[in-house]
Formats: sequence, C-alpha cells, structure tokens
Amino acid sequence: MKKCIMVSYEEEKLLALRMYAEQRGASVEEELAQAAEAMYQKIVPANVRAFVDMKVESQKPKKKARDVPASAVGD
Repeated sequence: MKKCIMVSYEEEKLLALRMYAEQRGASVEEELAQAAEAMYQKIVPANVRAFVDMKVESQKPKKKARDVPASAVGD
C-alpha cells in the first residue's frame, strides 16, 4: 500500500518548479518519488530492504492463471 507524504514548500518556488519540470517532460511528483526511493536506498540497510521487499511481494494479490478449455489447446 502506498502512502502520501506532504511537504511544505514556498508557493512561488513550486510554481516555477512545476513549470520547468513540465518543459523537461517530468513532473514534480515523479521527481520527488525518485528522490524518496534514492533516499530509501541510501539510508535503509540492505537486509531491511530485502525484508520489506519480501513483505510487499507477499501482500500483492496473486494473478490467477486463465483457465483454457482442453478443446482450445492445439487449435
């Protein structure tokens, strides 16, 4: 599950940041998500990241294999 992080930032700076990010084909939100991921990689120990990854994977819904009728196989 993803959670939101709220950060206070000067309005004029944010407007300028959004404008120039858009010119580069990026978004402030995407850039912040990448920065948060880089900070996570830098600060959280590798063994803890591995544990968190396993926990996240186990919580993802499993995709069911599509049932294919036996008559459709080999057609």
